Amino acid sequence: MTAVAEGEIAPVKTPQPPYYAVIFTSVRAPGGDAEYNQAAKRMSELAAQQEGFLGMEHAEGEDGARVTVCYWQSAEAVRKWRENAEHREAQKQGKDKWYLRYVVRVCRVEREYGGGF
Repeated sequence: MTAVAEGEIAPVKTPQPPYYAVIFTSVRAPGGDAEYNQAAKRMSELAAQQEGFLGMEHAEGEDGARVTVCYWQSAEAVRKWRENAEHREAQKQGKDKWYLRYVVRVCRVEREYGGGF
C-alpha cells in the first residue's frame, strides 16, 4: 500500500474482477508489540514478493480490532501464500501468542464499483 498521511485512505489498485481478497480480522493480545510489529512488517514485505500479489490494505478501530485485506490474482496465489513456510511460522506465532481472536475469510471478488479515490 502506498504511504499516505495518517488518517487518509489509499486503496489498492486492483485489476478487473475476478480476483481474490483474503480478509484477516483480529484482536491483539496484550504485550509483545515489538516482536509482533517486526513480524507484521516482514509478512507485508514477504507477501509483496509473492507471485500473484496485488496489494494490501489495513484499518484499525479504536476498540483495537484490526482488519487487513490482501488482494491476489488467483486462488492458486492465495494457496501458495497460505503454505509459504515463513508465513506458516508467523501464523503459528499469531495463534500461540499475538491474537486473542481472529478470523480469515477468503473471497472471490466478482465485481467492484465506486468512485472518489
